Amino acid sequence: MSAFRFSKISASLNALLAAIGLLTVAALTTPYITGQTRLILEVLLVSIWAAYVLQLIETLIMQRTRGVRGHALEIAVDVLAVLIPMAAFFFIRGRDQSLYCAIWLLKPLRGSTFFRLLGRVLTKEARNLIGVTSIFGIVLFGAALAAYIIERDVQPDKFGSIPLAMWWAVVTLSTTGYGDEIPQSFAGRVLAGLVMMSGIGIFALWAGILATGFYEEVRRQDFVRNWQLVAAVPLFQKLGSAALIEIVRALRPRVVPAGGIICRKGETGDQMFFIVEGRVSVATPNPVELGTGSFFGEMALISGEPRSATVSAATEVSLLSLYSSDFQMLSSSSPEIADIIRQTALERRGATPKT
Repeated sequence: MSAFRFSKISASLNALLAAIGLLTVAALTTPYITGQTRLILEVLLVSIWAAYVLQLIETLIMQRTRGVRGHALEIAVDVLAVLIPMAAFFFIRGRDQSLYCAIWLLKPLRGSTFFRLLGRVLTKEARNLIGVTSIFGIVLFGAALAAYIIERDVQPDKFGSIPLAMWWAVVTLSTTGYGDEIPQSFAGRVLAGLVMMSGIGIFALWAGILATGFYEEVRRQDFVRNWQLVAAVPLFQKLGSAALIEIVRALRPRVVPAGGIICRKGETGDQMFFIVEGRVSVATPNPVELGTGSFFGEMALISGEPRSATVSAATEVSLLSLYSSDFQMLSSSSPEIADIIRQTALERRGATPKT
């Protein structure tokens, strides 16, 4: 089993297996698929289930013997993906037996970072979301009550009680508008218009809260990542927290694959670069390689001179770029950062090409 680690099935492979399994489940619900074709599809389901069993077994073994701790949600999904189809096999008879494999819908989501991000956003914005949901419930009940009072005598079969009117209120408030229940009176149509407009506002509030939550969470993650990258650059390691915050806000991360051109000789430079990881090659008569912690392109910010050499990525390189406009802002708000860059650039000018 060590030759192929089932516990390390990638998210894309999990998605592929789940998609094949779900398409197979859908095919098995088709009445004209019988005999050998049905048997082949059932064997395919069993094969996918067996792969998930091996994945679960190895995950549990690694967690127990090697102390490799898995995410609780991922393990729960793996367990459900195995146990629910197995329980259906033993306790369910007939063509609905394979339907329980639909639990595999969860498999592509087990390692998804998006849903962890969504969970953090929902937790953070829970109070606001609950508040808007409360407004939704109040408007929903109020609309059903008003529709019942206005339309109960005109359409008793559709608005004869508040529960009956509630379906109309849900459809109208969500602006779905199936058209199966339509107010006949003038007052009822005015009410429908007001409910529709209220629904648009409520759903806009939900969308706005979630969009703001996602933006703030992604920005926080980007800030943390950029902070770690900036802290790894020796040039900035002596800076205080306030100065680091300024540089984190100004620097922009960038990854260049091996062989990629970062800047070309003779072009106008509007940014300098700090190497976080990897190496770059400076194409001069005596080629120079710069590694982690080095920076280049500083003269474009200090003197505005054109690039004096072409710089390419010798390996895949992680960079932080500082644009001239951001450099000017930093010079005003944090002059010590600009002084460090200028001083170091002048010291290195004779030894390192001024790209």
